[in-house]
Amino acid sequence: MEDIRPPDGAGNGEVPSADGPDHRRSHHPEKLKADLIARLNRIEGQIRGIKGMIEKDTYCDHVLNQISAVQSALNGVGKLLLAGHMRSCVVERIREGDLDVVDELLTTVNKLLK
Repeated sequence: MEDIRPPDGAGNGEVPSADGPDHRRSHHPEKLKADLIARLNRIEGQIRGIKGMIEKDTYCDHVLNQISAVQSALNGVGKLLLAGHMRSCVVERIREGDLDVVDELLTTVNKLLK
């Protein structure tokens, strides 16, 4: 059976180390990184807003609508990052003859589609 455990603490709230067992690093253009960071900053603000809504006993339906908006925004970040990953990291590894990247990508896509 294939080992599909997340790498180096992924999935448990820990950030995988760039110096861990998998030393790969992303190399996305600065424009993409800036876009991802801007989107994540907005999402962070939305999450703070949701926390405030809960603290103020805001009607559940309104909170749930905001949660849905955050999930949609986070999915957008995931799609953007996935596209960048496929255009750069995956293509590069395939050119290097590392076809294991295909299984890695399929595992990642399956996680995103849950």
